[in-house]
Amino acid sequence: MISRRRFLELGMVVGTGMGLSEATSAATQNQGSRKFGQIRSYKLLGGTGLKISDISFGSSQSSDPDLVRHALDVGVTYFDTAESYRFGTSEIALGKGLRGVRDSIVLASKTKASATARRQEIMQALEGSLLRLQTDYIDIYFNHAVNDISRMENEEWWEFTELAKRQGKIRYRGMSGHGSRLIPCLDYAIEQDLVDVILVAYNFGQDPNFLNRLKQSLHFSDVQPGLLRMLAKAKEKNIGVVAMKTLMGARRNDIRPYEKDGATFSQTAFRWVLANPYVDGLIVSMTSKEQINEYVGGSGGMDLSDAEFGLLQRYLVSYGRKYCRHGCDLCLGACPQGVEISEVLRTRMYDVDYKNRELAKADYKFIEGGADACLNCSGQPCKNACPLGIPISEWTTDTARRLA
Repeated sequence: MISRRRFLELGMVVGTGMGLSEATSAATQNQGSRKFGQIRSYKLLGGTGLKISDISFGSSQSSDPDLVRHALDVGVTYFDTAESYRFGTSEIALGKGLRGVRDSIVLASKTKASATARRQEIMQALEGSLLRLQTDYIDIYFNHAVNDISRMENEEWWEFTELAKRQGKIRYRGMSGHGSRLIPCLDYAIEQDLVDVILVAYNFGQDPNFLNRLKQSLHFSDVQPGLLRMLAKAKEKNIGVVAMKTLMGARRNDIRPYEKDGATFSQTAFRWVLANPYVDGLIVSMTSKEQINEYVGGSGGMDLSDAEFGLLQRYLVSYGRKYCRHGCDLCLGACPQGVEISEVLRTRMYDVDYKNRELAKADYKFIEGGADACLNCSGQPCKNACPLGIPISEWTTDTARRLA
């Protein structure tokens, strides 16, 4: 086994000339065995003093209290939800599943506070979440899916969080985001001391340390160069950093044949993310006990083998040009009708890759105008706007037909 740092120094797999097919073949003969079972690492979340499991429970795709209790049994201590997840039933499930252990875990929820939201309106949203969660307080309350600086500039959000903290209804405030304007939103929130925790999309396919090993032969580039700078800035200011979207589209079943006896793709992808010194932990949607058992096997930050790096490389080669980097910003402005391309494609991913039409439709309805304009467009304005070659007009039109 080699450490991630040593691996990057040596440029193994690609740098030493090991081809993709050889790396994949090696993955099939990995001498390790898949690890299942228990969380093995707990991290302090920035300066909050909260300690969380490094792999934690995301509830956007589930509303089953039994799954919550199973996650508790394997050592998960951080549970993430939102008022919008499954029309509130995810919060209800967490409330039931966490009954009796509330003070032993860390609970986060979210609301989409707009640029014009009033503090009374945001407080009503919080109180609705408290009721569904059957709790008196939420540890971290996020302004959810922020893709517009004006939402963080809204003084009503700040005043609401100050009031909610004084009343003991929340302990810390945060911002979550994965949109095309994520970097400037993060920069503003961090500079203005508006957040204690950030929740952001980050995976191996967005990591320049990973991509630099591939550029020469595979021509992948860093399409969101400001992301690691923002994570580093958050760390410098002792702001907690939680990663999401860590499976890069989560096409786990397609990569199964190449896992063989080594760690699974999911475990390997998690370990890469957790090796980043700027990341305190990650959340991932958990929809079955078997999935939870597999996911927590990535806990503990073990080093990646050459073959496991090859597994991530195979995934990137297979799906890297079929996965929209939702925060890359490079297609922003390509549409003369103002279609929010990356946001539309994110909802398509929920439907096509995650197989979760409920989540896709719920998020799509918040995109003003959706992709309606694409239905009567030639597709020429955005034809070459994606550096990865994603067929933008084809996918946005498909999304409009699926979700409108």
